[in-house]
Formats: sequence, C-alpha cells, structure tokens
Amino acid sequence: MPQRLILVAKVKSPHLAETLRETVPAFLDQGWIVTGEPGLTEAWDLAGLPTGSLRVDAELGPQEPPADLCLVLGGDGTLLYAARRAGLRGTPILGINLGSLGFLTAHPRSEARETVEAFLAGTLVPDRRSMLEAELWRDGRLLTRHTVLNDVVLAKGALARIMDFHLTVGDQDAGPIKADGLIVSTPTGSTAYSLSAGGPILHPSLEAFVVSPICPHTLTLRPTVVPARIPITISLDDAEDAHLTLDGQVGHRVLPGDRVCLHMAKATITLLQRQGLDFFGLLQQKLHWGDR
Repeated sequence: MPQRLILVAKVKSPHLAETLRETVPAFLDQGWIVTGEPGLTEAWDLAGLPTGSLRVDAELGPQEPPADLCLVLGGDGTLLYAARRAGLRGTPILGINLGSLGFLTAHPRSEARETVEAFLAGTLVPDRRSMLEAELWRDGRLLTRHTVLNDVVLAKGALARIMDFHLTVGDQDAGPIKADGLIVSTPTGSTAYSLSAGGPILHPSLEAFVVSPICPHTLTLRPTVVPARIPITISLDDAEDAHLTLDGQVGHRVLPGDRVCLHMAKATITLLQRQGLDFFGLLQQKLHWGDR
C-alpha cells in the first residue's frame, strides 16, 4: 500500500510555492499519495508540481487510517492546526518554518529539502509532547471538550471589567483570583502566551502545567507550575464578556457559573526533529540568548 502524506500549509505565505517545489517531489518520486486542503491548489500549480498528484480533501481524510506523515509548511499556528487535524490521530508531524520565529516549526525553509531527505532516510528523531484536555461545563452539562498542544486561556473582552474566578488544583483550594484572565499551558506552550505573561519556560519532556494569571489585581500572584497528574478547575464567578480560547484558534463564550476542567490528555503529539536540534539550542536560536 502506498505511503500517505498529509500536507498542511499557510496558504498566504509568499514562500509556499518555492517550499513545495523543494519538498514534495521527493515524496512523489517514491510513490507517496499526497493529500491537502483545497487552498493549496494555487501554490501547487505555481510550484510546477504534476497536476492531479494532489488529492484535495477539506477534511484531510478522517475516515482513513492515520497517514504516515503530516508535513507542515508555515508557522506554529499552522502546526497547532495540524496537530488537531492529523497529529491527534497518531500521524507524526514534520514542521518547516516559513516565518521568522517558530518554536514548533523549528526547521528553516532554507533547509527544507535536506530536512525531507533526512526524514526519508530515517534519521529524524521523534519528540513526543504531552497535551492538555479542556472541558467547558454549564449547569452540570458538558458543552465542549478539546485537546490542545499549547494552552487554554480564559480571558475578558476588550472593554470588560476585571474577572473574578476561583481556582482549584486537585482537591486543594487555590483561592479566588481577580485578573484580566488566566492561562494554563503545557510545557510546549510555555514559550507562547504564558511566557509573555511572565511564566517560566518548561522543558518539553516535563509532565507539568503552568498556571499564569494575566494582569492580576494582586501583584504577588505569580505563575505557578503544577504536576500534570493533578486536575485543574477554574470556576467563573463574575465577568461581563469572557471567552475560553484553545490553542489560540478555537473559542467559546463563557458565562458566570461556568466551570473549565483541565487534565492531562491521554493522547500525545509526535514532532519529528533533525538530529542536533536540541531544546536549549533552539531557545538560543529563537530567543537570542547570549546575544549582546
């Protein structure tokens, strides 16, 4: 049976056609079946790739067995989208960064061809990342459940008053909190919104979550690291315009009395990395540690 590639890309990137030209032919030459969303067709044609070699599927084949690889061409937001669409089904993800930062899509587009060759040669290293499962409850009824790779954010709208909510960690009362919001992030997400809110950077191999308040009313309220095995519950007491945002891409309106229940997901995501691309080297590269 032919191997299958799922292609997820930032279709508005000016570098997409060139990167497709650098990466896709190696798969086609080995008989891989390539599936992508309809928005990819324009860049596919601009890249001069064979017409008809791209299977267009807006759902990316959820009725089929997990693909052998998901190739992400874009930024971290594109990879987070791919994690929900393909990674949760067990497909490993290889990210090539078409932007400037990219903690998750760590391989630069200048090395796109070499990165794909390394994958086909079997020299990439699997990097398994833990995930966070979030549930939104209202009046004893489960409204929605999502699994996220980066973070869960409960925050107020642009003109709303400060939020009042209650935090429980396991069976321990962590107290009432007044703040503009709260971020609960995985180790992978510790370099995202949580970092901007003053949270620590966690090594991705840790099984822990970071609870980071956003602009707390009490300045001594600081980000806290808790074990991933302990569930977290956030109860919204008072807020005018509150929203729950999952990985920065999926949102839900939250009302006073709602509860957000968080725990470590059973599923994990597998990222593929080139040898030598270690975590601290990546931090130095992306955050310019040591530069003067």
